[in-house]
Amino acid sequence: MGNVILLATEASAEGGWGLNFNLLETNLINLTIIIGLLVYYGRDFLSNLLSQRRAEIEQAIKEAEERQQKAAVALADQQQKLTQAQAEAERIRADAEARAKALKAKIAEQAAKDVERMRATANQEMDAEQQRVIAQLRTQVAAMALERAEAQIQERLDQNAQERLVDRSLAMLGGGS
Repeated sequence: MGNVILLATEASAEGGWGLNFNLLETNLINLTIIIGLLVYYGRDFLSNLLSQRRAEIEQAIKEAEERQQKAAVALADQQQKLTQAQAEAERIRADAEARAKALKAKIAEQAAKDVERMRATANQEMDAEQQRVIAQLRTQVAAMALERAEAQIQERLDQNAQERLVDRSLAMLGGGS
């Protein structure tokens, strides 16, 4: 309202009403009048406005508390799920370790069986090879013995002795001549 000049109740020197041009006094009077009007007419408006604002704040606080409670419940639920997931992961890890140990033992056992089977097969092959070599040597020794015997017989026997030996052998076999 600034510098509005109002009629003051001052008595002038002649005893009447007049205009007061003192700005400080008139501003003070103007502020008092405005505050009085605001209090008188604005009391209900300000009261309603403050009540509405207070209700909005209370509602916002209530909603924030509800969200906090929901968040706390959700956090507890997620922590429980995390604990369950960690327990499940530990169970899976322990199960995998147990399977790995069992598989390792099974592989070691199978490897031992395979080595034993290979040894047995190798021993059998060596025995078979030894028997084959022995048989071959016997055959060669027998062939060599026959060759020597024939050579010695041919050296010792003349034609007549050979014919008599053949005839005697044939007679023994049942051919009799």
